[in-house]
Amino acid sequence: MTYNLIRYGVKDASIAENRALVAKVFEALDETQPQSVRYLVLELENGEFVHLVGYDKDSSALTELDAFKAFGASHADRRSTPLARSPAKIVGNYHMLANTDEAVPA
Repeated sequence: MTYNLIRYGVKDASIAENRALVAKVFEALDETQPQSVRYLVLELENGEFVHLVGYDKDSSALTELDAFKAFGASHADRRSTPLARSPAKIVGNYHMLANTDEAVPA
């Protein structure tokens, strides 16, 4: 599974909208239940959002959802900081992410 960490700030006036659009993505994931996707979104107190995305082979099971396309459509307008994307590896996981036995040795 490939993991990416995505982090960005959101303008104060757009935080509720961003949160609602993220919620719609999770609703769509609950409906379609793709087995090839892992997805976690955190909202920090400072208006930043952090997404941890895991997928097998390609991310289309997530990115092709109508709700995800709606989330991305005006994303640049909602952001207060540039989007930062980094490949990530799971080093440890305790009851946070399901089915991730992929710890990388230190």
